[in-house]
Amino acid sequence: MGGPNVMRQQFANTLLQVGQEDPRLVVLVGDISHFILQPFAQACPGRYYNVGICEPTILSMAAGLAKTGLSPVVHTIAPFIVERSFEQIKLDFCYQQLGGTLITIGSAFDYSNLGCTHHCYDDFALLKSLPNTQIVYPASPEEFDALFRQTYRSGKVTLVRMPSHTHGQMFRHDDIRFGTGVRLTDGSDLTLIAIGPQLRHALAARDALGERGWQTDILYLHTIHPIDTELIRTSVRKTRHVLVIEEHTWTGGVGSEVLRATRGIPRVQHAFLHLPEAFIRDYGSYEEHCERLGFSRHGIIKTVEREFRASPALVAGSRT
Repeated sequence: MGGPNVMRQQFANTLLQVGQEDPRLVVLVGDISHFILQPFAQACPGRYYNVGICEPTILSMAAGLAKTGLSPVVHTIAPFIVERSFEQIKLDFCYQQLGGTLITIGSAFDYSNLGCTHHCYDDFALLKSLPNTQIVYPASPEEFDALFRQTYRSGKVTLVRMPSHTHGQMFRHDDIRFGTGVRLTDGSDLTLIAIGPQLRHALAARDALGERGWQTDILYLHTIHPIDTELIRTSVRKTRHVLVIEEHTWTGGVGSEVLRATRGIPRVQHAFLHLPEAFIRDYGSYEEHCERLGFSRHGIIKTVEREFRASPALVAGSRT
């Protein structure tokens, strides 16, 4: 799994490259990632602003720049963009039908040791409630580069939830397409839908699930909104059992989208690993939070066994 600086370095590299190619790209930050973005600031004079800890102001400034035909990127910690500045996103961007890119760091509980002010559990739900928005959650450097290039001039407000941790899988740049999920393994009776870094744990659980009789289809969704409904429906029609693993609350998360996507498919059993709709009071590392919340190889296996009891293969075998 990549360290906490891998994604942020790719973010800086991508902005530098795109900024040199496109004179309309402009970057505004809230006193974060300032030093890693200095190559961009030097290569693209007049197009980099460290506005400080004034997040609603940053969003309004960015909307003004978008109104002039520029492509603004706003970057700071997740709750300060999405929650603190929600009204500015709604009024200044969405209601004016302006496009821009909001790149967050510190998604969900990535900043676990900084407590409630730096946690953000509901960013997907909030952005999906607004018109003219889309959401991507790249958890590898290749995904970030590909998805940013595909979306930053879309004319929509694009939320890029940039995690501190990666899932460790390598993807070819050309295989990452906005709006299209990825099937990593082919199974017959269980669909695991993994979001962000949790792909690592889904893949780690696959062999143990196989020993318990589950042949697992693993889907990875880097685009959250719009979601790849056809990929999900194709898999669930086959397996009839689906577990969604996501670092987000139930409300407005991918799990609720999967329920909507699979409605009408008979005899489907659903299960979900998601954040509780409560403040996670425990301090500690990201990994410790994952373990406590069930975001682990063991947690996935335990959830499958609890929610689905026995695999179709084992049930069939008991009848012979």
